[in-house]
Amino acid sequence: MNFSGFFVNLPQSNKFPDLMKLTLGFSTCPNDTYIFDAMVHGKIDTEGIEFDLIMSDVEELNRFAFAAEIDITKISYHAYTYIADSYLLLNSGSALGFKNGPLLISKYKVYPDEIKNLKIAIPGKYTTANLLLGIAYPDLKNKKEYLFSDIEEVVLSGEMDAGLIIHENRFTYQQKGLKKVADLGEFWESKTGMAIPLGGIVINRKLSLEIQRKVNRILKRSVEFAFENPKASYQFVKHHAQAMDDNVIESHINLYVNEFTRELGGNGRKAIETLYQEATALGVIPKIREDIFID
Repeated sequence: MNFSGFFVNLPQSNKFPDLMKLTLGFSTCPNDTYIFDAMVHGKIDTEGIEFDLIMSDVEELNRFAFAAEIDITKISYHAYTYIADSYLLLNSGSALGFKNGPLLISKYKVYPDEIKNLKIAIPGKYTTANLLLGIAYPDLKNKKEYLFSDIEEVVLSGEMDAGLIIHENRFTYQQKGLKKVADLGEFWESKTGMAIPLGGIVINRKLSLEIQRKVNRILKRSVEFAFENPKASYQFVKHHAQAMDDNVIESHINLYVNEFTRELGGNGRKAIETLYQEATALGVIPKIREDIFID
């Protein structure tokens, strides 16, 4: 498999003489680097596992997972519906929450009955943002994929009428004179009363149950380390955050890292199941198997 993302071999301690290597993929976004820092830099007990790290945007990580060759990876909850036969969802590391959903934005005021006729830039076919857009506006026909960081510019240039923004663009679109057309997080919360499932962490089903459970423990340990030592990951987060200033980085982490990241729990699992039920009923995703969570 050709992993075209940013591939890093990280130094590990010699605490375990016979380390097992697993491939691990996550994005360069601050919420991911924040929660994975401890496990990839040996700040916690990794129980004899070391990680070959693949860093890329979530849509590319989605494509890696479609080939079922990566061991552990961040993935959008939309993309997961197409690879559930190959991967299980881990209990920790997810991005769920309230008031953190994708936004539909434009240069101009857009009325609700006009949305179905817009040319809309989306951050990837298999993003959860696009899934939520499909649930909210199932009649949309004119969507085009762009790198998430380019969406504001194609809307400003007039190339597209509107754009679906995620990640740190939530904090910058107004500064560029763009206007909110719809908040898909508000739509989802109003419809269901539940948290918005955006992205999760999955592990390959081909790995033994022992290894799956071990990784589940390690990841939870890494998230808890981040909660208890919020400044410890600063250099790693800042290095991959490109030109983001510290305030945007902090806002990004606060928006996407919460108690659902520590552990999905019953409410988190119910939100994910509800998302899939709603999307399946509309024919937006294929019917998904029932055993999607690690036991």
